[in-house]
Amino acid sequence: HSFVGNWGVAIIILTIVVRSALLPFNVMSFRSAQAMQKIKPKMDEIKERFKGDPMRLNKETMALMKENNANPLSGCLPMLLQIPIFFAFFATISTSVELYHQPFIGWITDLSSHDPYFILPILMGITMFFQQKLTPTTMDPMQAKILNFMPLIFTLFMVTLPSGLTLYNFVSALFGVVQQYFLLKDSKAKNS
Repeated sequence: HSFVGNWGVAIIILTIVVRSALLPFNVMSFRSAQAMQKIKPKMDEIKERFKGDPMRLNKETMALMKENNANPLSGCLPMLLQIPIFFAFFATISTSVELYHQPFIGWITDLSSHDPYFILPILMGITMFFQQKLTPTTMDPMQAKILNFMPLIFTLFMVTLPSGLTLYNFVSALFGVVQQYFLLKDSKAKNS
């Protein structure tokens, strides 16, 4: 803050630093998700073939994943790393005296209270929606339908939270969209 002079800009810079530090884990997660998506038909075939033999099913599934460098748990790693950061931001922004009545831009006159016009939560929800659409997935259709409601749920959740926290989530989701775009572009270039 002492360098840029605006708490909102400081939150944006900190968000970019955090997301940049997590970038290697996000790239690993993306590649693993792509590998899982690629082997999904083979996994479905294995499930059908060994549905009566759970031991053999697990053995064949693990062998297939190992052979294709797919790890379903690596998709969770970036999220698990970001959750404590989110809660730390929430605690800091909710109790920080420095952010009380500190303006960011235009309509956001207090980073410690909610966005009065709900613009940031809506932008965050839209950005999360696009990020979700760019992310490779191996979910069944029912799970995908449920997951489609997550941007809406997060938007409603963020409506009452401090604008500084919503700003963090919006910039983080925007970073995610840009990251996914370039990872998909790079992946398509490698496959062609």
